[in-house]
Amino acid sequence: MSQTVNATLIAGIPAGQPVLIAGPTASGKSALALEIAAQGGGVIVNADASQVYACWRVISARPSAEEEAQAPHRLYGHLPQDAPYSTGHWLREVEQVIAEGMRPIIVGGTGLNFQALTEGLAEIPQTPEDVRAQGNLLPMETLLAQLDAPTAAGLDLANRARVQRAWEVLQATGRGLAQWQLDTPAPRLPLSHCTAIALDVDRDWLAARIERRFDLMIAKGALEEVRAIEPHYDPTLPAHKAIGVPELIGYLRGRCTLEEARGAAIIATRQYAKRQRTWIRSKMAAWQKLPLPRP
Repeated sequence: MSQTVNATLIAGIPAGQPVLIAGPTASGKSALALEIAAQGGGVIVNADASQVYACWRVISARPSAEEEAQAPHRLYGHLPQDAPYSTGHWLREVEQVIAEGMRPIIVGGTGLNFQALTEGLAEIPQTPEDVRAQGNLLPMETLLAQLDAPTAAGLDLANRARVQRAWEVLQATGRGLAQWQLDTPAPRLPLSHCTAIALDVDRDWLAARIERRFDLMIAKGALEEVRAIEPHYDPTLPAHKAIGVPELIGYLRGRCTLEEARGAAIIATRQYAKRQRTWIRSKMAAWQKLPLPRP
């Protein structure tokens, strides 16, 4: 990322204004957040769904201890691997950070978190455990077939976690997720009160970065992280759905070679990045776009 472009961008951020940084995985969001914090101060707040878990520093590309020492960081690695965590959990925690008064620099690739923060989040009752357990056993096709049409029209239908959540809400409450969202309260941090930056990346440039980053993860201990949780691995836990974890579990349990696991994880990461890029194009039209790579 061009230092000149960064300096111009950072200089244009009003003093003390909250900053939101969204973008696909491996696009350089954390590095930009550190630059903004170094120039104008602030606390870097995680908006990524996997980086909240203590067990995943390497496999989730969480900032290193050295990076965390450069600026205050919050909501990183603060949960045990078996903790449930949703957009609602995240929103309540980030509201507490904002209330502390330090300028937040909120960074991540989970678009739904940013949508909830800037547009509001409906107060939907928690899903009973028996309903979630039933949903875990159903194939994607069944979940999709049982959704109400208004909810299905607004979902990423390739994202199992989102589809199952919508199915659970309908089963548990008798109301579709879209109907609940009609009662959404005012947002905690409207876009008009923020500098909102979305990294707009070249597909091939990002694909090469994803491949290099996964190899670096392996070199830095990602396999050892996954090996540590392998005896407790549960594919229904949010933490254990992190990209790279199911693939490396397959290697550790003898179902594939390490090279095959690597290839599968890289493909899964590219597919996730594609969904993130689609979200940015369709849901973040009002955000300031920062094209990458830059000369």
